[in-house]
Amino acid sequence: MALRTGVIGTGTWASDTHAPTLAAHPDIEFAGVWGRDPAKAERVAAPHGVPAFGTVDALLDAVDAVVLTVPPTVQPELAVRAARAGVHMLVEKPLALDLPAARRIRAAAEEHDVAGLVFLTSRHRPEQGAWIAAARERGGWHSAHASWLAGLYAPDAPRDPADWRQAKGALWDVGPHALSVALGVLGPAAEVTARPGAGDTVHLALRHEAGPSSTATLSLTAPLQQSLFTAVGAAGALAMPTPLSTVETAAATALTDLAAMAATGARTHPTDLRFGEEIVEVLAAAEQSLEHGRPVTPAEVR
Repeated sequence: MALRTGVIGTGTWASDTHAPTLAAHPDIEFAGVWGRDPAKAERVAAPHGVPAFGTVDALLDAVDAVVLTVPPTVQPELAVRAARAGVHMLVEKPLALDLPAARRIRAAAEEHDVAGLVFLTSRHRPEQGAWIAAARERGGWHSAHASWLAGLYAPDAPRDPADWRQAKGALWDVGPHALSVALGVLGPAAEVTARPGAGDTVHLALRHEAGPSSTATLSLTAPLQQSLFTAVGAAGALAMPTPLSTVETAAATALTDLAAMAATGARTHPTDLRFGEEIVEVLAAAEQSLEHGRPVTPAEVR
């Protein structure tokens, strides 16, 4: 039976990526949309002939799963409500902007036995996901470097607290993408060091529990866009494939995995809520490292 799935949110990701993907997915019944602005919800829903619900609870009552396409400032509350309604979820990165909120989402999902995945494009693009899994299996890595750059803001632009992405900077926006690959290949981090660069640029250095180290350069104020990851080991330097498939393909892959989890009762996955919490834990450690000017272990922020 098709997984009845709704969208929570009305932004570009909802209208241009997730709604069309849901409508085209063979294992999904696109059930409707809810957003804080009813007019925007109607604009997302109408092209696909699905209803725009008047309340989030009405949507949750009508679905088996939801795709959350909302900012991390509001995602924790909505994700917890979905879990309490027994609704499976595909959520945005970062899972939350602090560790307690991330933990609340995972705890609610576990308490109510719902499946949850974090949408991380590098992990859900088939060619990149396969490369990460193979690299993790190969092991023997010495080090790695990630570079996730974009030019969304001027380096000297003042931080706008109303724009979570600019207010929190590259660490929290593109940081989850870089960490999803670094942690996926090299395993959990034992120590995190972060130093500031130009604009909102952050340089990360991670010591992983298994022994290797990794570095990452993150920026939303860079002069170019770049998403690269290279691992170095006995086999030489191996680069993750640059994006070949679209974000819609990544979204479809994530939905296929979520539908399988819902059908089989599986609750673990490489991008499950526990992994989303692990990423937030590393980001929180990096934030503390920036503040105190010293390495921070994830245990210090738990």
